[in-house]
Amino acid sequence: MKTPYIHSPNLNGDTGFPYLVLDVVNDNAVPRNPGFQVMHWHEDLQFICVPDGEITLQTLEETVEIPRGNGIFINKNVVHHVRRKGTCHYNSFLFPEYFLTFHPATPAKDFVTGIVENPEIPYCLLDRKTGWGRQILEKLETLSRLEKNREAFHVYQVLVLLASLWLDLLKNIGIPAKKPHNPVASRMKRFLEYIENHYATAITLDELAKSAHVSKSECLRCFRASLDTTPHQYLLEYRLSKACALLRHTDEPVTGISQKTGFGQTSHFGKCFREKTGLSPSNYRKQSRNGSMPP
Repeated sequence: MKTPYIHSPNLNGDTGFPYLVLDVVNDNAVPRNPGFQVMHWHEDLQFICVPDGEITLQTLEETVEIPRGNGIFINKNVVHHVRRKGTCHYNSFLFPEYFLTFHPATPAKDFVTGIVENPEIPYCLLDRKTGWGRQILEKLETLSRLEKNREAFHVYQVLVLLASLWLDLLKNIGIPAKKPHNPVASRMKRFLEYIENHYATAITLDELAKSAHVSKSECLRCFRASLDTTPHQYLLEYRLSKACALLRHTDEPVTGISQKTGFGQTSHFGKCFREKTGLSPSNYRKQSRNGSMPP
């Protein structure tokens, strides 16, 4: 897959058990997540359940709402982001597809790839009102409890539950009809690709609009309709997300990061970064590396 959007890696991806559970209350996630509102994708499968409040899933094609008590499955490589509506609490579970195939040569692999490689299944809503939806949600709730109270057989308990809820999904998921062409989604792909390729330089609204051969007003309309934001605000969030990754994973000086991510003046970069995270770039780097990052 070409990756013209932010790749969101699994924080446990370099461990022997790349299973990640995020407990998110409003905009605070444990483990810590900067929470930049940019479209992203990941190689893992993702399940979400919402104990309280309501969230929306935004893809390039549409927006779906997930109310309290319900949940959603998000397929791998699907460009998206999740937003809360008001006060909210949700749990997110991410894990690689190979957790479900048992071993490479097993015929069970076909029951996994049949879903994860199907572009017509970007997500599947989990409705508590249906029997199978409730079964999956109850298993996600059990996984959440297991994460808070780990026992000696934690890893095995997790794997058994994941295989079980996948079987529930497999038996009941429907293959949707192929969707008609969506001009807004096509234009947004061009806009976001342009931002990925040029975020380190000054980008004007006119240049961004021309990348998809539309007017400036149509560019604004597409961002509002698709992401409920402006090109300027999205570009700012995107640059901050890139800067965040550089602060966490490189020793590049703050001044260099400011230039590489399109902010220019270090003072402007510091101001924007502080407004978003509550920390200076230097303090963010220190806290992310010594494990004292606040939740």
